[in-house]
Parts: sequence; C-alpha cells; structure tokens
Amino acid sequence: MSSGSSRAIVIDEPGSHRLVVGATPEPGPGEALVRVAAAGICMSDREVYDGHRDAAYVRYPVTPGHEWSGTVEAAGPGVGPALVGRKVVAEGFRACGTCERCRCGETSLCTGGYAETGFTEPGAFADHVVVPARLLHFLRDDADLSAAALLEPAAVIAGAVRAGRPRPGERIAVVGAGTLGLLAVQLLAASSPAELTVIDPRSERGAQALEFGASESLTPTDTQGHHGRFDLVVETAGAPTTAASSCLLARRGGRVVLTGMFTPGATGIDPVHLSLSQLEVRSVFGAPSAAWSEAVRAFGLGLLDPAPLITHEFPLERFGEAVALVGGGDPKTGKVLLRP
Repeated sequence: MSSGSSRAIVIDEPGSHRLVVGATPEPGPGEALVRVAAAGICMSDREVYDGHRDAAYVRYPVTPGHEWSGTVEAAGPGVGPALVGRKVVAEGFRACGTCERCRCGETSLCTGGYAETGFTEPGAFADHVVVPARLLHFLRDDADLSAAALLEPAAVIAGAVRAGRPRPGERIAVVGAGTLGLLAVQLLAASSPAELTVIDPRSERGAQALEFGASESLTPTDTQGHHGRFDLVVETAGAPTTAASSCLLARRGGRVVLTGMFTPGATGIDPVHLSLSQLEVRSVFGAPSAAWSEAVRAFGLGLLDPAPLITHEFPLERFGEAVALVGGGDPKTGKVLLRP
C-alpha cells in the first residue's frame, strides 16, 4: 500500500495552525487514498480558521480542505484496484446512504449525523486525503486538476440551478459575482436565458461575468428599476442584505434560490412581500450526489470552465498567507489554491 511521509495543515484551535509531517495515511475498508493536486480555500475555511463557523459544523483539531482534486494513489480493502491512477474529485458530505433522505437522493440532507471532509473529517490541505471510495467522481484523463479543484462550489451551484429550474427565454439574475456567482453564470448561460443579469458592487467582477456569458452587469445601486423583473434569481453572495433584496428582484410568482452562507443578524425576508408575491424560495447547503454528477459532466463537456477564476496558488507552507487573502476584500483576489 502507501509508504513514506505526508504533510498536512492542522488547525488546533481558531487562529492557530501548524504544518504536520507524519506517515502517509492508509485507506481502510471501502476507502481510497488520493494524492491531492490542488485544494481551494473558501470563506468557510476562513471561518474555520477564525473560529466563526457554527460549532455544530466543525471539529477541532481539523485539517481543512473540502474543495479539491487529485489522483487515486491506493485502494483500501474492498475497493477495486482499477481506481488507482484515476483523476478524481469527491463529495464532501459523508452521507450515510441508508436514511430516508439519502434513499430519496437528498444526500446533503442526511439525517445520520453531520460529517464532512475538511470540517469534521481530515481534509485536503495536505499531501494526501482519505475518502470513502463511493464518494469519488471520475474525471477525464486530460482534466486540468487545478480547475477541477473548483468542482465542489460548482456542484453547489449545479444544485442551485436544479432547484431553480431555469427555462429557455427566461429573465435570470445572479446576485454576487464571487466564485459561486461566476460559476452560476456559466451554468445558467447554457439554459439560453433571454437575459442574464449579474449584480455585484465590484466592477472587475461584473466585467468577468460578461466574459462568462452574462448579458448585463449592474451594481446594487443600479437595481431599483429592476424590482419584480426576473423569473429566477440565484443569490450567491451571502451578504447581510442579499436574501431580502433578491426577493425584491423576482417577479410575482418567480423563483429565488439562496446559496450564500448567511450569518446571524442578516436582513430577514419581508413576509408580506413573500406572501403577496407568491414567491418560491429555496435554499441550498452543500450539494447532493446528483448535483455533483451534473457539475462533473458539465466540466468534462467544457460547459463549465473554472480555470479563469483562479488568481493565486500557494504551497502548503504558506497556508497562513493564503488564508489571509480569502475574505481580505481585494477585488483582484479570486480563487486561492493550495498546491501540495
């Protein structure tokens, strides 16, 4: 099986991390050992580092890293050896697969207890990560593994698009042009909308959205005349006001999908507006297996190209510098990757 040493970032407690060198982990029954090629840092990782993530959704000490790609290096007992050498990504939720929600295909709503790679289980800010082989999704042999590290947020957006059910010829708005928003633009552009409007205060991000297929870019102050205009609004920002403002953008009888991670104190949705407008509002947390499959398929077909979103790459040794960039407010900072 595996041999040699393997490095990993460990956050012992908020604000404290170290680079640990130990033996390469061994995959257990039903598991696969993956050599990590690239791992993305997102705001959830910054929250883990800062201690702002809900205590029910993190377990210290932890090796973070839930957005990643790599190559299978070893297969545990009961796992076919043909997996070795395959380029892969993997679902983060360690769903039980047997509860009622899992049996209905809603693996992101598993009632068997919360467990997720990079939050409660060792993640991919490391040379190697061990995951249940059943969670792997296989990539093409020529796949760009740096770009593939963004398939986790792409799966979240695929889940949001599934929930939003875009139809050709609709008016669609995407609120927020961060990683999730720009991936949403790519997937929603494939549904042939009549309009695809992106709303973000950062002009650089708006310009990138136009390159990705948006037909219009607005700042939040420009949207007053657009209230009630859109058939579908996909919210990706998670800012304090964007859940409420997204509902104002939707037409009566329209659909709103919330994918941003909101924090306590965010502005609530006006229940009077909600009832009078007959809005359909959905939220998305993580991605079920079907959304992962759709994201991987879209990536393989070239409908989804996350590579232009990557602006910085760092080795593991510079994790502190890398995580400080995330959420730092610089509009020139896009997706930050660790490259073990």
